[in-house]
Amino acid sequence: MGTTQLESVPEPKYWHLKTVLSEALDSDFAVGEILPNERELAARYGVARATLRQALEQLELEGRLQRRRGVGTTVAPPRVGVDVSTTQHQWPGAGEESWQSVDCAAAVPPAAVARMLGTGAEETVHTVRRLRVPHGAPVAAEHLYVPSGSVPDLTAIDAPSGPARARSVLRELQRLALEGQDRAVELGSARADDAKELDRLPGAPVLLVTTRYFAGGRTAAVSVATYRADTCRLTFGDAGDLQIAS
Repeated sequence: MGTTQLESVPEPKYWHLKTVLSEALDSDFAVGEILPNERELAARYGVARATLRQALEQLELEGRLQRRRGVGTTVAPPRVGVDVSTTQHQWPGAGEESWQSVDCAAAVPPAAVARMLGTGAEETVHTVRRLRVPHGAPVAAEHLYVPSGSVPDLTAIDAPSGPARARSVLRELQRLALEGQDRAVELGSARADDAKELDRLPGAPVLLVTTRYFAGGRTAAVSVATYRADTCRLTFGDAGDLQIAS
């Protein structure tokens, strides 16, 4: 069988340099450490600065590096695991130290979420906004939609608004007996509001994780979490209950 045209194309110089730099990040640099400037790095590896920039940009896309304004290029922390198994049943907010409650408001959910919840077209639900901040930088923004019927004992007097209101909704939700959940993951593009919270440009690649929580024989809550694709990895739990839909 003859050699194809693609097989005969040599590996780009920047791609080889990316591999060399990746190995150096593992052995010579610590997480959070600032890399030398481009001129020094180019001289160290004997390449043009344009080649170096291509390699650095690729490593940034892969989540190995972070470019911080006013600081420079630093070694990124390990990717955050996103558990997409359905065997681990747990309400949002239960034992999740890296999640921070941001706000809570009464709002009409997106049509797709309303269908999952079984709410009316103009019916408002508690909309909790949270951020996942594992290493001091946000990697995920979540909208959690909770119908009033799921938290009937919640009162506006205890926590009228803001993060306190969000925590109250989560606390009341955990009083329900969680019967199960299902989860879907898809690749998407960051919307303007999520991109701002995640320090990304609008349209940047993200992972959209939608989770339905079941209690009392119905959907009690729906979570839509937007994860930075460059900082996360999917995990499937011990059972490996992965299903691929075509």
